[in-house]
Amino acid sequence: MNKVSLKSAAPFVVLTALAAASVFVPTLPNFDAGKYVPADVAWMLVASALVFLMTPGLAFFYGGMVNRKNVLSTMMKSVVAAGVVGVLWIVVGFSLCFGDSLGGFIGNPGTHLFFKGVASGEPWSLATSIPKSLFSVFQLMFAIITPGLVVGAIAERMRFVSYVLFTVLFSLLVYAPLAHWSWHPDGFLFKMGALDFAGGTVVHISAGCAALAGALVLKQRKSHLQQTAHSPANIPYVLIGTGLLWFGWFGFNAGSALAANATAVSAFFTTNTAAAAAGLSWMFFDVMRGKKPSVVGFCVGAVVGLVAITPGAGYVAIPQSIFIGFFTSLVSNIAVYFKSKSRLDDTLDVFPCHGVGGMVGMLMTGVFASKAIYSAGADGLAYGNVAFFVTQLKAMALAVAYSFAVSFAIFKLVNAIVPIRVTDEEEEAGLDASQHDEKYLQGTLLVTTAADEVPASNATTRERLFDYTPAAMNGNSSYSIKPA
Repeated sequence: MNKVSLKSAAPFVVLTALAAASVFVPTLPNFDAGKYVPADVAWMLVASALVFLMTPGLAFFYGGMVNRKNVLSTMMKSVVAAGVVGVLWIVVGFSLCFGDSLGGFIGNPGTHLFFKGVASGEPWSLATSIPKSLFSVFQLMFAIITPGLVVGAIAERMRFVSYVLFTVLFSLLVYAPLAHWSWHPDGFLFKMGALDFAGGTVVHISAGCAALAGALVLKQRKSHLQQTAHSPANIPYVLIGTGLLWFGWFGFNAGSALAANATAVSAFFTTNTAAAAAGLSWMFFDVMRGKKPSVVGFCVGAVVGLVAITPGAGYVAIPQSIFIGFFTSLVSNIAVYFKSKSRLDDTLDVFPCHGVGGMVGMLMTGVFASKAIYSAGADGLAYGNVAFFVTQLKAMALAVAYSFAVSFAIFKLVNAIVPIRVTDEEEEAGLDASQHDEKYLQGTLLVTTAADEVPASNATTRERLFDYTPAAMNGNSSYSIKPA
C-alpha cells in the first residue's frame, strides 16, 4: 500500500467531515399546503432530468474531439461535477445562489445551510406552483454542467485533482454570485432590469470566460507549440454528444419557464429553431470558404445556436430565433478562425463558442425581446427600446469582467496549492494513463471481415483482431490488423 500524503487524503477527509455533519441535520416534514400544480411538478421533474442528461452529453461531445490518449480524462472531468457540485449544492451552494440576499451580490450561506428550510419551506417566490426542493434540483443541474463546460479549454494538460479543486472554488466564487445577481429577485442585475432567461450570463459567459482564463494560465500544450495536428478521437461520440445536448437543452430552456405553460412551449420552439439555423450557418459558411461540409462543423454550430438562444429563449419570438442562431454561429465561426491564428490554446474553442456565443446571445435578447411574448419582460432595440439594449450590454460587460478576473485568480490560487499542469512526460503519455491509469479502447476489438473476401467455412481466418494498443498505434489514427 502506498504511503498516504496529506494532499491525497484531503478530498476524502473533507467528504468524510461533510457526511458526518449531515447526520446531525434535523429532519423536518416536506411542505405541502395544496398549492402545487401537478402538471407543473411533472414537467419540472422531466426538465430537471433532461438538463442532467446534458452533462454526459457534454462528456461525449468533448471526449470525441480530443486526442485518443485523453478521451477518458476529458470525459471524467466533464462528469465529475455531478458528484462535486451535487454535494456542494446541498451543503451551501443553493443558499449562496438563492438564500437571503446580502447586498444583491450573494445569498446568505446560513439561509439554507445543509438544505435547511428547502424541502420544508414555502415555494420559491417566482415558482409558486412547484415545491422549493424541485426548483432547487432544477437549478442544481445548471450548476453541475457549468464547470464542465470549462473542461474543453483546459483539456489534455490539467491535473485531475487540480480541476476538482477548481470546480469547488468556481462554483462558490463565480457561479453562485452570477446566479444570485441574475435570478434572485434582490440580485442587482435582476433589479437593474437585465434579462437572462436560462443562463446566458450565469452559465455560458461565466464558463467561456473561465475557459479563457484557464487557457492563459495553463499556457499551450506541447502539441500546440509544435503545431502538431490531430484528428478527433471519435466523431460519432461528437454526434451522440450533440444529440444529447440538443435533447437536454429543451429542458434547460423550456424548463426555465418554471411551469407547463405557453412560455415553456415558446422557449422549446425557439431553442430548436436557433440550433437548426446555427448548425446550417456554420456548415454552409465553411463550404463557402472552400471546406467540405463536416459532421463536427454542423454539431459545433448547432451547440453555438443553443448557447445563443439561451438568454432570450422565453423572451423572443420564434421566427427571430432563426436570425439569432444564424448570426451567432457566424460570429463564433469567425472567432474560432482568429483564435486559430493566435497563440491561445483553448483546446476545444470554448471561449469562441460559449463565451462569445453567450455574449452575442445576451445582446440579441436586447434586440429582439418583446413584451408580446413575455409580458413581464421588456421590448428590445428592434421595438424602439434603446435603454433595455444598453442594460443588456452593461450586464454582459459586468459578467464578462467578473467571470474572467475571478476565474483567473482561482486558477492561480489552485496552482499555488496543487500544481495545475501535468508534467511533460505525463502529457506525452496522455492523461488517461497518467491521471487515471486507464486507456481508451485498450487492448483488442474482435471484428469479422467481409464474407466475399474469406470463405465462410474458414472461420478462424475470417475473424481478425484490430489492435488499438498504443504500441500498435504509434501515435497514428489508423489501426493495425493481426490474424487471430
